[in-house]
Amino acid sequence: MGKDILFEFIGTAILILFGAGVCANVSLKKTLGNSSGWVVISFGWGFAVFVAAFISAPFSGAHLNPAVTIGLAIAGSFKGSIIGYIIAQMLGAILGACLVYTMYKPHFDAEENPDAKLGVFCTGPAIKNWVANFLSEVIGTFALVFGIIYAAGAQIAGPLPVAILIVAIGMSLGGTTGYAINPARDLGPRIAHAILPIKGKRDSNWGYSWLPVVAPVCGGSLAALLYLVLNT
Repeated sequence: MGKDILFEFIGTAILILFGAGVCANVSLKKTLGNSSGWVVISFGWGFAVFVAAFISAPFSGAHLNPAVTIGLAIAGSFKGSIIGYIIAQMLGAILGACLVYTMYKPHFDAEENPDAKLGVFCTGPAIKNWVANFLSEVIGTFALVFGIIYAAGAQIAGPLPVAILIVAIGMSLGGTTGYAINPARDLGPRIAHAILPIKGKRDSNWGYSWLPVVAPVCGGSLAALLYLVLNT
């Protein structure tokens, strides 16, 4: 295993530790952050990206997201192992989710609402509409990957611009589907939810699970293709 793949694993685990961690802190019963709201979640995910990225960026480029890896590869900005990165991201996301469960276990045990428990791990639509939900994830991921590609081109890439972008997406575009915008962020923790011995949990909503995987890949790919059209 190369150091780049190792740090994609480590970085994605840290991303989910802090990202799913803020969801647990806001959503679960008897936490000190309970019901602190969407603003805390949006900033929590932005800071999660910042911390994960400054640790992993020197070694892997801090993709932390299969849609970013695929988008950068299409744009010609990534020559590494796409499959290796994606596997590392998925496994790191599972580990991060398991760490969140371990830390918040007493609060998972105290929480009666199985939907709140599931929401710590993965996303779901506020209003179920397959077309609208799909477009939401495509648009959100397009904004993410397009911003990352142009930040890299302008040599302002780094943890802070991407973290700010994540906060902006959460605040402006996240209210429809919970802005997965990252197949690893959604599928990895969803797998963890399915296999962990969570007291009183519901099913892992596998019927929806394909959407936050496929739509972000489409959005990231479209961003890369537009970049190529505009810069050819």
